[in-house]
Amino acid sequence: MNYFITGAAGFLGSALANRLVVEGHHVRGLDDLSTGDPTKLSPDVFFTRGDVNDRPKLWSMLQDIDCIFHLAARVSVPESILYPRDYNHVNVGGTVTLMEAARDVGVKRVVFASSGAVYGNQKIASLKEDAEPKPRSPYAVSKLSAEYYIRSIGALANVDTVCLRIFNAFGPGQHIPAAHAPVIPSFLRQALRNGTIVINGDGGQTRDYVYVDDVVHAMISAATTPKIDNMIFNIGSGQETSIKNLLKAVLDVTGGRPQVVYNNKADGGVRHMRADINLAANKLSYKPSMDLEAGLRTTLERDQILNNPRQNET
Repeated sequence: MNYFITGAAGFLGSALANRLVVEGHHVRGLDDLSTGDPTKLSPDVFFTRGDVNDRPKLWSMLQDIDCIFHLAARVSVPESILYPRDYNHVNVGGTVTLMEAARDVGVKRVVFASSGAVYGNQKIASLKEDAEPKPRSPYAVSKLSAEYYIRSIGALANVDTVCLRIFNAFGPGQHIPAAHAPVIPSFLRQALRNGTIVINGDGGQTRDYVYVDDVVHAMISAATTPKIDNMIFNIGSGQETSIKNLLKAVLDVTGGRPQVVYNNKADGGVRHMRADINLAANKLSYKPSMDLEAGLRTTLERDQILNNPRQNET
């Protein structure tokens, strides 16, 4: 099949692109390289640097494409609080532009990487797809808005759409920015260098951490499974881990002795998150294969940046 990936040089995008070419598919990728790294991509991926809001480029690259994976996005909750207009432009505006192009060219299916953040704070422990969304950050609002645009434009234009609400994905190759770094690569890096780990709040807040290979499996299933048009699926591990327990697991696998600092800074996040993955299991044959500790160990073994002392100092 012919696939097109936005955000192709990013963490999830590159893992997905590389898996698809190994399986013998033709893959075109687009990324503005604001955080992506094209060296992560197989040479068999036809990669172009560009903006998801570039209509002519999208129209050209979508010719003969069977399915789009839409992963291009800005993804930091704290950053979205500072720059909500930028998040709206990329995450919402870029999605609308892409769907217009998919409609005009005649793409058959779009798989969208949404986020578990759209649920916000809920009274129930395990989050099902029919829970009322209660987004608490501009990032979460932008992902929910993108879901509505994708599903409505797809329905009107006869384009199959599937939205995957991905929880906290982690694994080798995850970008570690200077500010607002994802928690797992940040903890691993600081533990390896015996640096400082900062925990916001009391550490009792929980997240559902899912290994990158399991997310890739879910995305490919969403592209190929019949009769799932306009559906939404949770993609997580189905397990809930507190920040304190995550820290313990990181220290166990690294043997590090970092300084741990607690503060009361609010980050716009939610208190508890755990995905109910029964619908994905039933419709997509989705079954997570890697638990948290095994995923942390595999990340340490395979991640070039974490294992490069010089890069680790940046």
